[in-house]
Amino acid sequence: MAVTILGIESSCDDTSAAIVRDTLLLSNVMASQDVHKAYGGVVPELASRAHQQNIVPVVARALQLANVRKEEIDAIAFTRGPGLLGSLLVGTSFAKGLALALDRPLIEVNHLTGHVLSHFVRLPQGGPSPPDFPFLCLLVSGGHTQILQVHSPLHYAVLGQTIDDAVGEAFDKGAKIMGLEYPGGPIIDKYAQEGDAKAFRFAKPRIAGLDYSFSGIKTSLLYFLRDRLSDDPDFITQHLADLCACWQSHLIDILLDKLIKAAAQTRIRRVALAGGVSANSGLRARMQAEAAQRGWELFLPPIRFTTDNAAMIAVAGFYKYKEGLISTLEVAPLSRAREFA
Repeated sequence: MAVTILGIESSCDDTSAAIVRDTLLLSNVMASQDVHKAYGGVVPELASRAHQQNIVPVVARALQLANVRKEEIDAIAFTRGPGLLGSLLVGTSFAKGLALALDRPLIEVNHLTGHVLSHFVRLPQGGPSPPDFPFLCLLVSGGHTQILQVHSPLHYAVLGQTIDDAVGEAFDKGAKIMGLEYPGGPIIDKYAQEGDAKAFRFAKPRIAGLDYSFSGIKTSLLYFLRDRLSDDPDFITQHLADLCACWQSHLIDILLDKLIKAAAQTRIRRVALAGGVSANSGLRARMQAEAAQRGWELFLPPIRFTTDNAAMIAVAGFYKYKEGLISTLEVAPLSRAREFA
């Protein structure tokens, strides 16, 4: 018998609700927040207030588009963490209240698990098949950078991860250093398509194993521009496209160097990309080139599922529901989730 799951995502500044029947997507509604652009980054208090305003109409719209009555929901999945605590609290509290009112199971989902399982969202119009197990997943976002060995929908091994900052933060901080607006990642991607990725060179971090580090390279970019601007105050303006192309290429090189090593060590040829930074056109193109050269079977998520969305949370909830992994009403949100769940 098919299982209908309501998924709720509120980890950062996007309020989202989705309905899936097993893994088939029936609806996926999102409400974004533009207020943060004026501050150069997400303001937690403003984000949580916006979630409070958005969550009821977003869930109602998701039910309407799916043509599903709330009484037909079999379980409610929600993002427990990681994320902004105030934002998570809104989603957690709403999910608890609805689960209690409908007498339905409550399922907590790790936000990162959701990103990995975005590849398993089935669309009504069809689409690419999900990867077979095991596969490697390069998970890249504003808060996380990891290489995972995925054994099953709910069982992962972390092969490598950032020891400090995430690659998404490096994109945004690099953009801020260059005077670009927030969010900087998409803007860098846009300018990079017009620039020369070999115009400038930056030092790469030397981190053992499969771990990453992105804190020092941001400082190197800052010092590089400081020296150039002392000689030419218009240096950034005159070389913006080349700077963006070089910075983007530099970050992608760091990501792919470790992923290539992980694939060689594990001898796994199925490779997936997930997370917010997986929308970057340069990264997707480089992944395709490496896959063609190395014989990987590559899985790129649809752009609509690279951002924080409830479809991936609902699908993760479906797999946890099948395993009987039900949460209690005492569950609390976690700003930092140490393990996948």
